[in-house]
Amino acid sequence: MKRLRPVDLGREHGLSAQAVRNYEQDGFLPPAERTPTGYRIYTELHAAALRTFLALVRANGHATAGAVMNAVHAGRTDEALTAIDHGHAQLLRDRETLASVRGAVEHLAEADGPAPGDDVGGNGTGSGSGTGPFPLSIGEVAHRLRLTPATLRTWEAAGILLPARDRATGHRLFHPVDVRDAQLAHLLRRGGYRLPHIAAVVGQIRTAGGTGALAAALTDWQERLTVRGLAMLSAAAHLDTYLAAAADPDGRAGPGRAGPGYACPGGQSGPGR
Repeated sequence: MKRLRPVDLGREHGLSAQAVRNYEQDGFLPPAERTPTGYRIYTELHAAALRTFLALVRANGHATAGAVMNAVHAGRTDEALTAIDHGHAQLLRDRETLASVRGAVEHLAEADGPAPGDDVGGNGTGSGSGTGPFPLSIGEVAHRLRLTPATLRTWEAAGILLPARDRATGHRLFHPVDVRDAQLAHLLRRGGYRLPHIAAVVGQIRTAGGTGALAAALTDWQERLTVRGLAMLSAAAHLDTYLAAAADPDGRAGPGRAGPGYACPGGQSGPGR
């Protein structure tokens, strides 16, 4: 089997030899054997492990990638696969969120109210989503959405809603943009999303300057999800290759894997060269 040095493994990825040694010490690579003088001896199996770890980092982040490799090297393959499953579940949830936001934005854009940033008028006569004069009271918004005023207050406390206040009475004043935010929050809440997540989505609409400007942000969001999905696909292929090689490091078993898990060969890794 071909012997490799830390610098040989690192060169492929633009990493230093010390970074490779650190990854081994953290359990992201299997323990390396040592020469009588203490130098590490890496093999193609270690090179495959490094490719797998870095692919997982691109797909799932450093923490999850490390957890997956640690589980694999401890023979806990199911634990590693579960961690990957969580990543795929999160990606699916993000896709569903994107679809929900896009659908809500399209629905709200078709409504007859002005977009955020438009002049809704200080006299509260903008038309907004639905019919009737604006601004609306919290009770009127709650009735329109079939919610309770307490729910709207909770959403306000979570940063989802930012209604103005009447200077004389202190009552909440809901303009068309506030009703839009409440409608979007209601839609996402029905989809099972938590308040911090909803606050982030609604905040994106405010930051983008309204539903029209958000379209570009949604396109960028879609592209990032696609990149992440492809990265997960690549990471899964690397992990599959590595599991096969780790189960049969000498290539004697032919196609397939020798067993359901893999425990690292070699001795314990520690400080040294």
